[in-house]
Amino acid sequence: MSVDVLVGTQWGDEGKGKLIDVLTRDVDMVVRFQGGNNAGHTVEIGSEKYVLHLVPSGIFRPGVACVIGNGLVVDPVDLMNEMQSLKDRGIDISAIELSDKAHLIFAYHKRYDKLKELAAGTAKIGTTGRGIGPAYADKAHRCGIRGGELKNLESLKVLFTAECKKYNKIFADAGVETLNIDEEWAKVEVAAKYLAPFVCDTVISVNKAAKAGKNVLFEGAQGALLDIDHGTYPFVTSSNTTSGGACTGAGVAPRYIDTVWGVMKAYTTRVGEGPFPTELFDASGEELRKIGNEFGATTGRPRRCGWFDAVISAYSCMINGVNKLAITKLDVLDTLEEICICTAYELDGKVITEMPTNANELARVKPIYEKLPGWCQSTAEARSMADLPENARKYLARIAELVDAEVAIVSVGPKRDQTFLA
Repeated sequence: MSVDVLVGTQWGDEGKGKLIDVLTRDVDMVVRFQGGNNAGHTVEIGSEKYVLHLVPSGIFRPGVACVIGNGLVVDPVDLMNEMQSLKDRGIDISAIELSDKAHLIFAYHKRYDKLKELAAGTAKIGTTGRGIGPAYADKAHRCGIRGGELKNLESLKVLFTAECKKYNKIFADAGVETLNIDEEWAKVEVAAKYLAPFVCDTVISVNKAAKAGKNVLFEGAQGALLDIDHGTYPFVTSSNTTSGGACTGAGVAPRYIDTVWGVMKAYTTRVGEGPFPTELFDASGEELRKIGNEFGATTGRPRRCGWFDAVISAYSCMINGVNKLAITKLDVLDTLEEICICTAYELDGKVITEMPTNANELARVKPIYEKLPGWCQSTAEARSMADLPENARKYLARIAELVDAEVAIVSVGPKRDQTFLA
């Protein structure tokens, strides 16, 4: 029996989709436990490339149950389209389960999300505009609509219409075009009929699997530094992206969890607004973006790139309880003669080794770097630690030492076979 959690340890985009795909070789169930279709998990199988937003990455393994848990906010129209797209490409979607407690995203959430971001001007957060925050806000306000309503069209229509009218008043007052309720309902109705057979109490499913000794893997989205409580607030997402979110977002007790996998890039990236101490604005940053193809899988936005930040990564490993690391995109550093690791910050003239809680303070820190020699040769063909250049192994060892966790998996490219056990 193994119940594991896999989370991103940076600001997302660490390569969780690929690692989940690798780890699902012997897994019976994969569970998404937070976030929504602001996630973009990329999996490459042979010549085929898939980008998943809501469907768990275990979908490519026959017989693996794929659970969309209660902690998510789900756009029913987008989920229907994603599932149908997978089916059209020959992927079996019959093992998908959608929680009857997951909250739903509708067109009014997305319009309000964009309206709020536009009104914020230079103080904008940098959201994906997909209605994630407003849907979680409705959940907290106790006026959200949950997945179970997809099985009761009459009740769903009443609730949807009432909420749509409420938001239309907000839009009208703001001078924004209101939604056509009948047109929007027609889309929701189609999605509800499509998804209804997949809706169930996933808390029961997950706990039955854990009690039966099944191998269960919890798949996190975004990254720990975007956590609503522990991230670089307010430049965060609206859910708990840390390992603790697996318990509340799937309804499983902490005692079941065995291993916490932390996925981190061999360097650091961020999409959207917010502080980023090691961000590079020179040719090195552009080289990382180009070689690493650093563009958002969900939004297409270019990612901000920088050196590996051991300060934030150690903090992330601590709050997640990470005991096994999966290092991705090591190959992106192959051409660099010298590689930097941030080991501390200077803040207002003082050297600190812990991440400031306040985003304004984090924005003011100056990174203190330790320089390591590069390896200047390709790692793309490596299939074991022994295949890696000596300096690459030293780099990984230093990362592990700084964040106090064991490197257990290394990835040197996007393909399935470019990932190996350390």
